[in-house]
Amino acid sequence: GMRLTDEWLEERLKFYGEIGIPREKLHILDVPDDERAFYSKKTYDIEYEFPFGVQELEGVAYRTNYDLGKHGDHAGKPMDYFDEQKRERFVPHVVEPSAGCDRTILALICEAFDEEVLTDDKGKEDKRTVMRFDPKMAPIKAAILPLLKKNEEQVTLAKEIESTLSPFMNVFYDESGAVGRRYRRQDEAGTPFCITVDFDTLGESGDDLKGTVTVRHRDSMEQERVAVSELLIWLLKRTR
Repeated sequence: GMRLTDEWLEERLKFYGEIGIPREKLHILDVPDDERAFYSKKTYDIEYEFPFGVQELEGVAYRTNYDLGKHGDHAGKPMDYFDEQKRERFVPHVVEPSAGCDRTILALICEAFDEEVLTDDKGKEDKRTVMRFDPKMAPIKAAILPLLKKNEEQVTLAKEIESTLSPFMNVFYDESGAVGRRYRRQDEAGTPFCITVDFDTLGESGDDLKGTVTVRHRDSMEQERVAVSELLIWLLKRTR
């Protein structure tokens, strides 16, 4: 039971790491005897350093055979299990990791939130708000933007890309306002990739860039060209 409780604790810490909550922001509280529920032999609280203080995310409790024992008493039927190999009966013990969905999401939001001061070529400072979600946790995986909404070819192709990607992931189409402003809106929503259909995509600068789009990375703001035909696989690799 104790060993299993430790294993569950490790599993849960691994889970938080995988969704983007770093181990160094998590505290493990070994709940002392006098503060545990009476039926628990061991309880760990996993706590997170929220901006407003350290608060519990979940409890991992070793509840022994309390639950099934009680069920057995009230049902008037034994809830035991027969172990064929050992030829013995026992009431199974339970380890219960119990996590809160709301507080996990709040922790993800707190962890992701960043305000970055950028300086442009002219030395002018500008503040960017960005949610640095792990791509697999981001609510929107990619935004699809035609560079110019007046350009019918760009709009048509952008909408085609949207319909290709949307069965596989949550995407967002946006054609309103300057493209830089649209990038910033996606930064605030935590979208990891912005896909822009531009004049190069249509082959207006020659054939070498035709059929490729600009993909802008949220965190580094760097841009690269990716072929439209490879876009789905490219995104699935980076957002799953």
